[in-house]
Amino acid sequence: RTTIIVAHRLSTVRNADVIAVVDGGLVAEQGSHDELIAIPNGIYANLVSRQMH
Repeated sequence: RTTIIVAHRLSTVRNADVIAVVDGGLVAEQGSHDELIAIPNGIYANLVSRQMH
């Protein structure tokens, strides 16, 4: 089953199998939460960091 979730709270998508970060209408990053937070200066990693503080 495929479910598409659009979310502002990253906790909503944290456990998703695949997260796609869309920037400017294009998929800029794609992967699991753990894969995406491991990207230095990544869009998703920066968003997670901002929401944690």
